[in-house]
Amino acid sequence: MPSLTVDGARTRAAALTVHSYDVDLDLTRGDRTFGSTTRIVFSAAAQSTFLDVRPDELVSVTLNGTPVDVAALDDGRLPLTGLAAENDLVVVASMLYSNDGEGLHRSVDAADGLTYLYAMSFLDAAPRIFACFDQPDLKAPYKVSVTTPQEWIVLGNGAATQVFPGRWELAATKPLSTYFVTLVAGPYHQILGEHDGIPLGLVSRQSLKEALDREAEDLFTVTGQAFDEFHRLFGYRYPFGEYHQAFVPEFNAGAMENPGCVTFRDSMVFRSAVTDGERSSRARTVVHEMAHQWFGDTVTMQWWNDLWLNESFAEYMAHRVSTTATKYTDNWIDFAFIRKWWGLQADQRSSTHPIAADAVKDALASLDDFDGISYAKGAAVLKQLAAYLGDDVFLAGVRAHITSNEFGNATFADLVAKWTEAGAVGLEAWAQNWLRTPGVDTISAERTATGIKLRRKAPVAHPAVRPHQLTVGGYDESGHGVSVPVLLDADEVEVTLDPSVAVVVPDAADDTWAKIRLDADSLAKLSVVLPKIEDGVTRAVVLNSIRDSVSDGELDPRLGFDVLRAALAHETSDIAVATMVGWAHTHLLGIYLPYEPYRGQLAAVVTERLGSTPSGTSLQLAVARSVVRLTDDAELLKGWLAGADVPEGLAIDADLRWLMTLRLARLGAIGDAEIDAELERDNSSEGIVHATRCRAALPTAEAKERAWAQIMTDEDLANYELYAACEGFWHPTQVELTAPYVQRFFDEIAGTEKLRTGWVVAQSAALAFPVYDIDEQVTRFAADLVADESVSAGIRRSVGDRADDLKRALAIRAAYGGN
Repeated sequence: MPSLTVDGARTRAAALTVHSYDVDLDLTRGDRTFGSTTRIVFSAAAQSTFLDVRPDELVSVTLNGTPVDVAALDDGRLPLTGLAAENDLVVVASMLYSNDGEGLHRSVDAADGLTYLYAMSFLDAAPRIFACFDQPDLKAPYKVSVTTPQEWIVLGNGAATQVFPGRWELAATKPLSTYFVTLVAGPYHQILGEHDGIPLGLVSRQSLKEALDREAEDLFTVTGQAFDEFHRLFGYRYPFGEYHQAFVPEFNAGAMENPGCVTFRDSMVFRSAVTDGERSSRARTVVHEMAHQWFGDTVTMQWWNDLWLNESFAEYMAHRVSTTATKYTDNWIDFAFIRKWWGLQADQRSSTHPIAADAVKDALASLDDFDGISYAKGAAVLKQLAAYLGDDVFLAGVRAHITSNEFGNATFADLVAKWTEAGAVGLEAWAQNWLRTPGVDTISAERTATGIKLRRKAPVAHPAVRPHQLTVGGYDESGHGVSVPVLLDADEVEVTLDPSVAVVVPDAADDTWAKIRLDADSLAKLSVVLPKIEDGVTRAVVLNSIRDSVSDGELDPRLGFDVLRAALAHETSDIAVATMVGWAHTHLLGIYLPYEPYRGQLAAVVTERLGSTPSGTSLQLAVARSVVRLTDDAELLKGWLAGADVPEGLAIDADLRWLMTLRLARLGAIGDAEIDAELERDNSSEGIVHATRCRAALPTAEAKERAWAQIMTDEDLANYELYAACEGFWHPTQVELTAPYVQRFFDEIAGTEKLRTGWVVAQSAALAFPVYDIDEQVTRFAADLVADESVSAGIRRSVGDRADDLKRALAIRAAYGGN
């Protein structure tokens, strides 16, 4: 189906006013299709328009009582002609269930054979569920009716009532955009609650019942605390009635902000032990989706170019509100280590783009910009803006924006106007430099005879004049620090700070969006001083600086590795441990540096650390996972699986067992039989995904060919199993075995667009890229594919991004040696 262009959307929005949708779904027709009948009441100021619908069979269409030729349906669009001033359109269709996480996704739980459904309508997927005018600025109220098996429950945007067994009616909603209309149906386990007069609900698969029961208190507590804080901040009460949180299988994103019924990936219902950082991350996701209820749902973007504002605002508010209102206080550590790093990488690739793009891309192409820039960079910039304007002005503008545009659509310009009315000045220049110009500044410090000189340098390709409100920290040999607030509004600013301090850290509180560079004296003392700095955010700033300096080829990766090794020997944050070991796997081992001896050196550090880590703590779990990922001691892992010599306090539960099984598979210490035995032990849907990853990781020609067939040819493979096959396939110790598949990737990946749709196409291309084949020839293959406009834009974007990373690796190896 062709994706809607902004011009097409504007033309249709000018022609139509949609008054209501009545959607009736029949979910009792088998495991392939479902019935979908849609009645749309709308006004028209033009004689013709088109309808969006992607059926398996378009049964009938009636406009104002007159049949419409269903044969006119062309690639998801049905022309409508002879429109009256007021129109009544009825569309009867048979729709296909999906297994790609979009449309109406159908999943069968391997644990008990029960079937679960959920609707994901985001970005071009709504017409796979019901006929509609699919664009964000044609909002309308919805009434939904559903026929289901009698034992099922149903949730949606409006309160659901079972009118008789197997028949459900959902209350009429406030005006909604098509992209967040949802439905959740199946034999879900449900827990109900209430906070401040708002009915609350949680659902999960029955096989996660015990886990959801265990996690419900925390989820309800975070939800209630966030509601209280959002009501205080926005002065506008949550407007969508009930608030359900549905943890659904095989969900592509982290969550989706459907008003009244948010959907989450159900891995957030923790069936195994998790770290404090993972619990904190879940809380932020809950709060992020709640922020959308105001910013995105009550007030919705007019076109997809303002999608960044939805996500950036929710991202900023998630970290802010989680910190102030919940027990989880490590949010800005996570932001620095994980979210900001994600955005910084995106902002330095050839695919970088402004936070706020011009409205030139079609709907599907806008998905390409749904990345770390739209989320993390935007959030960091909004944090800067709040500091720049002051919280009173910032919040006054947001409140006015919500109240004046409730249940309608608005643009970023509308929000800027509200901030200006609240007292902001100079926002246009600020927005031009921060939001409409891509790229990231570099901030460095130079010691002078009397203090510190702070320097700002904009990227040559994207010049801009961006002011930075930040602090500069100075730390002595014991890690004790002092900080100085600075407004860096020129290319050089003098800072009053003792130049004899051991380590100088620009932006020590991680308040701005910039690449941070440490001076030579600071780098020389870093391995000694860094572990002694108490503030986790500052340690994250320093380690991000090391990561980025290495990636830019400005710092020898061996020196970066030394800092990493020293930090891991003492780091107390489970977020930091997991992030830094993750960086070693994604950037250092087998990419910037040879896999050995560095893998062995890092394994020795975390193994020693495990012996001294407090029993039963979150840190112990993070360090133990690192040991599993890095060790080559197969007998140690087999012993732990058998319950022998397990560190006191460490639970060898299902997910940790699978992590050990994956490592043993990569080492060639087990085969299919052992993986099958582990799957028999954990015969859940999660177990099937883990087993798929483990089988793809086996170092045999048979295993690789089997996994490759899944990736490139299996159109029935569920999305999570597809991702797992990609994740298991490549490894730096298997480059000779997988060498024949490098060329095959570039020959075959374009064809996967014919097997799958939407998000999964680009995601699988990114995961299946041969990241460990560090060779100039691969960059040429990638360039040829990216230049081929017949290939899906999402695939080209993923391949281009991976090729940028490969070019960095080649440059680093050339500069410092890496073979």
